[in-house]
Amino acid sequence: MQIEEKKAYRFALLHLGFRPFFLFGGMFAVIAIALWLWILSFGGWLASNELTIFQWHAHEMLYGYTLAVIAGFLLTAVGNWTRQKTLHGVSLLLLVLCWFAARLMPLIDHPHAILIMAGFDLLFNVALCIAILLPIVKVKQWKHLAIWSKVVFLLVGNILFYLGLFNIVEEGVRIGLYTGLYIILSLIMLMGRRVIPFFIEKAIKPPVTLVNYRWLDLSSLFLMLAFIIVEVFITIPTWATNIAAVLAVLHGFRLYGWYHTGIWRKPLLWVLYVGYSWIVIGFILRALYGWFGLNPSLSIHAFAYGCIGMVTLGMMSRIALGHTGRDVFNPPKELAMVFILLFSGSVVRIILPMISPDNYSTWILVSQILWLVAFVEFVIIYMSMLVKPRIDGKYG
Repeated sequence: MQIEEKKAYRFALLHLGFRPFFLFGGMFAVIAIALWLWILSFGGWLASNELTIFQWHAHEMLYGYTLAVIAGFLLTAVGNWTRQKTLHGVSLLLLVLCWFAARLMPLIDHPHAILIMAGFDLLFNVALCIAILLPIVKVKQWKHLAIWSKVVFLLVGNILFYLGLFNIVEEGVRIGLYTGLYIILSLIMLMGRRVIPFFIEKAIKPPVTLVNYRWLDLSSLFLMLAFIIVEVFITIPTWATNIAAVLAVLHGFRLYGWYHTGIWRKPLLWVLYVGYSWIVIGFILRALYGWFGLNPSLSIHAFAYGCIGMVTLGMMSRIALGHTGRDVFNPPKELAMVFILLFSGSVVRIILPMISPDNYSTWILVSQILWLVAFVEFVIIYMSMLVKPRIDGKYG
């Protein structure tokens, strides 16, 4: 990246986008779920009454936590792809402050708290879209517009959420939340196709060549688009159910082509592979909901807790190592337990309610605690890395 080399840094938090957004995103993953646990289990409340607790929880885990991770990832990755500067210093600080102010407003007792939240949140969304687009346009790397478009769709989804909240668009809240969930899944599918087999091929010895199919890439892309349309916008439940079943088969076949026994010796590989596997499980559960009336919350949390939770944690863990000058093939030993805790929480939240539905509230409580412990450990392990300069003395 064409950034002036400097040799003596004391504080590097604003050098690249991954640093503040991974750190504060990880912290917010702890704070938001701790508040959610307090609300559900101990009678807590939000200061603002314009949002229901369920709207707040869903919105903040998608457009708060997950979008922070996406921002950190793309601001860093686009800089690498284009060899151009992305936001750093004061401009990066201003973007982070917009994100932070939006997260803070539901916790403040103010008559216009949610209107102010919407202003900061959408400003953050728009600024992120522009910050990612400019270096792509400057070097004319149009192939990256597919990824950028996902961020634009997230902006649209967030606008629809707030328009619904303010009673301007009927069902806007539902459409905005489900749009956010499925666009994030689409981004994971797109980036997972790029990086998961690449990471596995680089890390496994002796070298392996994994199987990918062009027909599978295209069919899964178009079917996901069709699924979003019939699930979120024009709501044809039978079509959505059947498309979900086909998507489960396609992504299961994709995972089969990526599989190698060597991944289980490397936590930074298996966390991404297992995280992606929750997409398959989520679509199976969505199909079972349509066919047999299974609790729809299970498929949603397979996508959100299982897939998004594990993939974002795995990507943050890997990217933070590589971009602070550390060896991604020799990660901190504690990471394996962090990933096991989050996977265990996924199983408790999604699988155990099907086995023992009478203890549903207990499984939610246990899964929340496991999420909290995993993300607290992540913050403890990575805080110093994200705040301090690269170990090789470079800017970044």
